Amino acid sequence: MANSNPWSTKLPPESGPWDTIVIGSAMGGMTCAALLARLGQRVLVLEHHYVPGGFTQTFTRKGWTWDVGVHAVGEVDERALLGKVLLDLTGQRLRWASLGPVYDTFDFPDFRIDFSRDRKAWQAALQEAFPAERDAIAQYGRLTREVGVAMRAYYLSRLFGAWTAPLTDRLLAAPAHRFLAQTTEATLARFVKNERLRRVLTAQWGYYGSPPSRSSFAIHALVARHFQHGGYYPEGGSARIAIELLQTVKDAGGATRIRADVDSLLVAGGRAVGVRLRDGEQLRARRVVSAIGAQATVTRLLPPAERQAAWARSIAQLPQSPSHVCLYLGLRGDIRQAGAGPENRWFYETWSDQAEAWHPDRPASSEADAQAPVLYCSFPSLKDPRHDPGPQQLHTGEVVTFVPAALTARFRDARWRRRGPEYEALKKDWTERLLAQFFRHLPALKPHLDWVELSTPATTETFTRAPSGAIYGLEPTPARYSNRYLRPATPLPGLFMAGGDLASVGVMGAMVGGLLCAAAMEPWAAIRHLRAVSR
Repeated sequence: MANSNPWSTKLPPESGPWDTIVIGSAMGGMTCAALLARLGQRVLVLEHHYVPGGFTQTFTRKGWTWDVGVHAVGEVDERALLGKVLLDLTGQRLRWASLGPVYDTFDFPDFRIDFSRDRKAWQAALQEAFPAERDAIAQYGRLTREVGVAMRAYYLSRLFGAWTAPLTDRLLAAPAHRFLAQTTEATLARFVKNERLRRVLTAQWGYYGSPPSRSSFAIHALVARHFQHGGYYPEGGSARIAIELLQTVKDAGGATRIRADVDSLLVAGGRAVGVRLRDGEQLRARRVVSAIGAQATVTRLLPPAERQAAWARSIAQLPQSPSHVCLYLGLRGDIRQAGAGPENRWFYETWSDQAEAWHPDRPASSEADAQAPVLYCSFPSLKDPRHDPGPQQLHTGEVVTFVPAALTARFRDARWRRRGPEYEALKKDWTERLLAQFFRHLPALKPHLDWVELSTPATTETFTRAPSGAIYGLEPTPARYSNRYLRPATPLPGLFMAGGDLASVGVMGAMVGGLLCAAAMEPWAAIRHLRAVSR
């Protein structure tokens, strides 16, 4: 384990020349940088924030530490390929703790079900609850497995440039496109007759941010399969992810520079050759990777003329995933006795398939209308075996729901903590309403509350630069996966993209996008390395 953080505001005197510059230190950028480092490259990672890691970062208040985006991660044990690769990229230093036999619990108005790491037990529980749908439940399991196989060839097709799409989509990606082109709701409606069962099967849509009526079924299936061995949490907290991946970059002669705000790409001779920082400083490399999201790449980094190219405009028109608010709770005492646990809790207030985002700005005709349609609740301190609550038993909780980004759009350009009384009044109102809803479900936790802080889409955009504060990048709809330009190698020579927009969603989806980017840049070396690691 590293003795100090492997990043700095300044580059070492002997720095450069760089083989690759990676813009953005979220999971996709860090993964790409670490794999390139393992292949012998000197990589420079640039991060505008004072903490790297994107949605894997943490923050601390008065002794409590919260993660901002890592709540449950699958496929990180050594039975999974991604788990083996991540262990290699972190020098065997990053370890994960299981959330236990149950990783998700879903409470509907009159029904509750646990999602277990034992897939047979989970399927049996579903069949007991919906005995008339036994065959449909079994077919759902078969379909998710079929999608998993098909997506491997799809990812392989992404390694080639967009000009190959007519050939690679037909030869490699066709089976996956059959599922990518269908919405989750339309797919399930063909063989799952019970509407409540469809709501239960799709209850994890919050992990990818697009409701069943809009999401691509392939992405839903990937998320369902993602937790086939349960959910996990990084030992020592989610900040360890950035520490260990970026240490690998540093050990290979690379560097990570924070407070390095990239203004634009440097383009010479028709290819990307480096970046210009907001203060005017120029940094050059043989190749540049943008890991800030596909839409931000084409609207913020490209030179004005290149932004008008067909490929850039097609990406700029794709919708972003939803925005969210999060209550960060500081708790004292034995919260396990009060109903908290390492598993994630989901509270659905309605069976309606139209319930998607909370609209606190709308007049409510009833108490039910005033509530968020779903609350996602997590207790990070109970997930981490290294967490020491101390004599005061300090624990953390998080309460998340989706909201329209437009509700805080007018505050996005104001400075953090300097957004004015109107913004503070809005936050106070939302905090009180969300707390009331949360404590209605877990009332025994109320006496333990000692600190509360609310983040909004404006907060998310400030610290991650995600357009509109979208936490999952581009919304994973069929339209997104019909765009042939969403692949690592862009039509601008020398410029590559990494991250979830190139693959799937969440932490491991972004990791796959980082691996694809490195493999597109160094195909033979990367494939040899990954095959050796997978054995």
